[in-house]
Amino acid sequence: MVSALRRWMPPLPRTLARLENEMEGLMERFFGPEEWKGWEVFAPDMNVAETEERYEVTVELPGMKPEDFTVELKNGQLWISGEKKEEREEKGKTFHRMERRYGEFRRVIPLPTPVEEGQIEAQYKDGVLHVILPKAAEARPKHIQVKAE
Repeated sequence: MVSALRRWMPPLPRTLARLENEMEGLMERFFGPEEWKGWEVFAPDMNVAETEERYEVTVELPGMKPEDFTVELKNGQLWISGEKKEEREEKGKTFHRMERRYGEFRRVIPLPTPVEEGQIEAQYKDGVLHVILPKAAEARPKHIQVKAE
């Protein structure tokens, strides 16, 4: 079902995403995957799933509190944004590797069909945000019975 969501992506963002993937591959080949990884911007991992009745978005936000991020529906897109603050209390330490990500983030998920705005549910538990977006009645598939003669 993820392919259905990708199919709705306008041509320009799809082209930019492809260009970003190619640039990332180039940088990994030039600097090596471990060195290039250290330059990444914080963007929480997420899954987007679809059923006949709804969209389900799951976002990993470990170490954050609900007040550290916002969930909004704007112009048919789900916006999840916030900031993961760096906890630095280690004085006198020299870090040889820092792989934990911090900083501001924004994830925008275009929804291919309208949703029931008043029925959207968001729950945050054990560092994972779950957002349920019920599809609007007119966006749900209609099963048509075929009569045989």
